Amino acid sequence: MTSVITGDIINSRNVGPQLWIPKLKSVLNKYGVEPTQWEIYRGDSFQLEVQPDEALLACLLIKATIKTIKEIDVKLAIGIGEKSYVSEKITASNGSAFINSGECFEGLKKSILAVKSPNAEFDTKMNLLFDLAQLTINRWTQKSSEIVKISIENPNLTQKDLAKLVNKTQSTISESLKISGYEEVMGMENYYRNQIAKLC
Repeated sequence: MTSVITGDIINSRNVGPQLWIPKLKSVLNKYGVEPTQWEIYRGDSFQLEVQPDEALLACLLIKATIKTIKEIDVKLAIGIGEKSYVSEKITASNGSAFINSGECFEGLKKSILAVKSPNAEFDTKMNLLFDLAQLTINRWTQKSSEIVKISIENPNLTQKDLAKLVNKTQSTISESLKISGYEEVMGMENYYRNQIAKLC
């Protein structure tokens, strides 16, 4: 089992690519190498292959990273399944994970984060949670996105340590994480991991 994230930058024409491409690449590089595990194509679309249990965290990190830039956001579809054809480029590889990711992406309407796996019950449950989470994560500000990003990247640091890292007060960190619903969002991420363990 593998998972493929298909993404697309929303309103990418509103800002110069030099603002968001390096930031997106820095996140994608954490998960693999270009172009076998990730690739940016068609200007503002991208694909990333990750382990299924890592997929939601990767999406949240991509989301937080992109939302540190004003005016843009990101649509993300997680496809879970098999990889039956391996190519030098991820965009030319194939299998049910890729098909599910593509179909899930095409099916995104109001929602900008969804998952499609071989298990319909899992999808229904998780997509309901994703829809609820989007009431919060789609409203992340630039400031809160920066704090969420640094918190995801440094899960073992205390708020005090995070404050030192970004040169802010601990109360600023605490307030940003509270406003962004960080604890609840990470609770959802943990639940997703538990469900994936049963699925795979």
